[in-house]
Amino acid sequence: MKEARLFSSQCRKHRYRKADGESAIAANTLDRQFTVSGPNQVWCGDVTYIWAGNRWIYLAAVMDLYARRIVGWALSNRPDSQLTTRALRVAYESRGCPQQLMFHSDQGCHYTSIEFRQMLWRYRIKQSMSRRGNCWDNAPMERFFRSLKTEWMPEHGYASQGQAEADVLRYLTDYYNHQRPHSYNGYRTPAETESLAG
Repeated sequence: MKEARLFSSQCRKHRYRKADGESAIAANTLDRQFTVSGPNQVWCGDVTYIWAGNRWIYLAAVMDLYARRIVGWALSNRPDSQLTTRALRVAYESRGCPQQLMFHSDQGCHYTSIEFRQMLWRYRIKQSMSRRGNCWDNAPMERFFRSLKTEWMPEHGYASQGQAEADVLRYLTDYYNHQRPHSYNGYRTPAETESLAG
């Protein structure tokens, strides 16, 4: 690295406050049991922000825990329940309307809202929620967003919303699911791991 004039760029460690408050909406049923035996048993969701030109835009993603595959997503100018319900709808319809499914998220208002909870009820999906302020309860989603932001996105964000949307969707639909090896999958891609499940 020295000869090539390459320098390591390490993220600063973040100190998290310990918190144990369970949601009044849904218990932490998943309880960090992130290893599941097959696809469409447990999905996780979260929302992150992306700098695009002169404003923030928001990405909601849904991950199938079995192979860490991203199965649903939506982008919006607002981090609201319409964003998270769109991402869930994409996942539910693209995966063939699975049954006996659990959806896990943090306690953000876009997941505790009546609109989002009604969609879960309509799809007969059981809701699980992280304890308040405890990022480790939804660690796979936190890790996915870290990969997106450190491996793919420009350091200072995108020049425009159109550029941001096109590039993020390329990461979600092509690179992450079909090209990027994942250590959890024995360095196979999420798509390859799912195909081996039959």
